[in-house]
Amino acid sequence: MPALLDRVQIALARVDLDYQLLIVDDDSQDGTADIVNEYSRRDPRIRLLVRKGARGLAGAVIYGWRHTDATFLGVMDADLQHPPETLPQLLNALREGNDIAIGSRYAQKHSISNWNALRHFISRCSTLATLPLQRNGLRIKDPLSGFFVVRRECIEGLDLQPYGFKILLEILVKGRIKKAVEVPFRFSARYAGSSKANVRVALQYFSLLGKLSRHAIFRPGQQ
Repeated sequence: MPALLDRVQIALARVDLDYQLLIVDDDSQDGTADIVNEYSRRDPRIRLLVRKGARGLAGAVIYGWRHTDATFLGVMDADLQHPPETLPQLLNALREGNDIAIGSRYAQKHSISNWNALRHFISRCSTLATLPLQRNGLRIKDPLSGFFVVRRECIEGLDLQPYGFKILLEILVKGRIKKAVEVPFRFSARYAGSSKANVRVALQYFSLLGKLSRHAIFRPGQQ
């Protein structure tokens, strides 16, 4: 956690923009709260939000966004697979007029070098499954990324599903997104923790695809 907070602060110092850094902790009891509280005492822009009796990335993201009135809303993993040094590019992309800026593993080749063949295959198949849901004129190479920044006005009032890990896909399907950009980054090895992927996560993903397919069918401007 200290490495993450230090790198994020250094990266955001390069951007002329007020910011809040919200750490959403699902009552982990692993020392995260003590570390974040220590940083918060030195910098009030850093805040700890603790959820009790709840789990899941999407729910944590929604919970964090509800506790800020920021114009730009972002999300990134805490395990440093998403490089904080990419944050200025994402934020500047929104300041240039984009509705959403996505840290993309697939915007350029060789961005992922630490996955085995099976994980590459599963990721590619999961991504291909999103193609029928994506809008004409808004085709995203990495719609399952967990690293992005979006304008609040583009998702305000949406009923986002608090389960699973693919909140970006739901935003792309349901959100008022007209202009998007993908910013390539190199997907790093996990600094700490372990993958949350399991059968339950897979079932949640298939459930999300089913729900979003119905939304895409009746989306304005679609046949």
